[in-house]
Amino acid sequence: MTKRDLIDEIVRLYPNYSRRDAEVIVNSVFESMTEALCAGNRIEIRGFGSFVVKERKAREGRNPKTGEIVAVAAKRVPFFKVGKELRLRVDRMSTEPRAASGESSSS
Repeated sequence: MTKRDLIDEIVRLYPNYSRRDAEVIVNSVFESMTEALCAGNRIEIRGFGSFVVKERKAREGRNPKTGEIVAVAAKRVPFFKVGKELRLRVDRMSTEPRAASGESSSS
């Protein structure tokens, strides 16, 4: 799902919102999340998961093309940890048997 798909879904579910209103809402949510992560805050969405910022230490790495050792600077990276409810729901959907289209279950 892309951001455009998300906006389209909001417009479909809430027809009283214009496409522009839905776009502003989605952009505002993402901007708020970005600002929170930049400030080092944790974001938790119950039933979905949580976003945190992890610190990566400086290290030595290798250039895969040349094999040369290069210094990799320390950095902060966003990390998503899936929530239990979402993990179980996705797992359940992937293990349910799917009926092929056009098949009938006659015995």
